[in-house]
Amino acid sequence: MNQSTESDHEVKVGVLSALGAFIIWGLSPLYYRAIGEAPALEIIAHRAIWSLFFTLLMVGFSGQIRALISLFRDYKIQLILLLSSLLVSVNWLGFIWAVNNGKALEASMGYFIMPIVMVLLGRLFLDERLNRNQIISLLLVCLGVLNLLVAIRQLPWIALLLAISFGFYSLVRKKVAVNALVGLTMECLFLAPLALVYLLFLNRQETLVFGSREIGFDLLLIGSGLMTALPLILFTSASKRLRLGTVGLLQYLNPTCQFLLAVFLFNEPFSAHHLNTFILIWAGLAIFTLDSRNRMKRESLARKLTGMP
Repeated sequence: MNQSTESDHEVKVGVLSALGAFIIWGLSPLYYRAIGEAPALEIIAHRAIWSLFFTLLMVGFSGQIRALISLFRDYKIQLILLLSSLLVSVNWLGFIWAVNNGKALEASMGYFIMPIVMVLLGRLFLDERLNRNQIISLLLVCLGVLNLLVAIRQLPWIALLLAISFGFYSLVRKKVAVNALVGLTMECLFLAPLALVYLLFLNRQETLVFGSREIGFDLLLIGSGLMTALPLILFTSASKRLRLGTVGLLQYLNPTCQFLLAVFLFNEPFSAHHLNTFILIWAGLAIFTLDSRNRMKRESLARKLTGMP
């Protein structure tokens, strides 16, 4: 297999991984609605504990136990993964709270904004320069947020929280040279002890939902670990193989599914002010998408002309 073929294969794997992650995330509001009787913090605790269970199984089956153990000798990587675990837990909490408190529409807005946040973070931390079209996209998104703030005097804080927390999570995971599965397992190792203490506290207070419902509900709480682990592994795998901007481009599938669920299935309020905000955001994303597509075509043509893979 020559270098060009290897490169094409990596891109294909990256794209398929990203699509798998974003489809699962896009439909996940249905899952978390089904376990919405449990408080958001309890669901987060279950996600951390059962994600650790599933990731440890996958680490064992894939023969990556030594790679996991080696992380315990690298304190720098541990600190970075501790930061990423805190960022992803904030994102989890914000998303689950939003879905079960009539804010799924605003959550979808956050994931529409995320590509622009990723481009901005790429400029600030990875020296990926912003061109004129990207700056226009960023300004349109800012105008969309400002429109809601002025029109209904409400800052879409859930949207901003989700976009910023996951944007930084993507940046941090891109900067650390750790396998996707092994890195997620270490993140869960950081979160699981706190999660277990919290569940024991709820049990002592007799407010623990787990075990107080039918077995099917408990299995869904357990399954939240797999629902968490699988798309995160796919996403991290994609972010290692693709440009941060490309990952941001593919992620539109996630908020589109969430948007449709919020408006047509969950029947959340969708006013003219919301429409205007989404139009501004979508306009910014359209400019960003066309610019990214044209840039990738130019780069591909340049590689062909120079004979580069």
